[in-house]
Amino acid sequence: MIVKLAGKLVEKTELTIVLEVRDVYYEIYVPQPVMQRLDDATNDEGVTDIIIYHYFQLGHGTGMPYLIGFLNTVERDFFLQFIKVSGIGPRAAVKAINKPISEIVSAIDKGDVAFLKGLPGIGSQKAKEIVAKLQGRIGKYGLIKDHSDVKMPLNTAANLQQEALSVLMQLQYHKSEAEKMISSALDRDQSIQNIEELLNEIYKQRVNQS
Repeated sequence: MIVKLAGKLVEKTELTIVLEVRDVYYEIYVPQPVMQRLDDATNDEGVTDIIIYHYFQLGHGTGMPYLIGFLNTVERDFFLQFIKVSGIGPRAAVKAINKPISEIVSAIDKGDVAFLKGLPGIGSQKAKEIVAKLQGRIGKYGLIKDHSDVKMPLNTAANLQQEALSVLMQLQYHKSEAEKMISSALDRDQSIQNIEELLNEIYKQRVNQS
């Protein structure tokens, strides 16, 4: 199973890229907000690292492999949550996710059906199903940057803060900024026990400040 590819970006279309890896050319489907940041993700040697979601689409007794690409595992994890909604398959999700992921997450958390039904292939009924399935569960993905009284034991708190710091830095937050966000979230809610709760609190904090 392919989980990551590193190679030269040789072609881009509206929904796909072609990545050359040691003289092998891979066609990879890429959501728009990821596509828009690919050039910035290419290093000085012209190499781009792509995190892969790999699936087979069955039809006429055979399986057709498809690769879907992301710039980090957090984007991929949001995609995996999105396709949990009944009737939204991987290729449909690639087309639907054509707005910044943080905006889609915000719309889901607010129950903004009008915004969601404007996504390609997502009508009013499907938008309502997305809200019903994901609302209140995906706050941490709203931290994705789309352009460029019960206290925990100290050792557990330190591990949790380090894990959150790693995620936020992967999302392109500066270390000092991320540390402030984590500290503020833990001060606001001292009952936080795991990474999901911490990232959701950070997201809520940013929403309230905007």
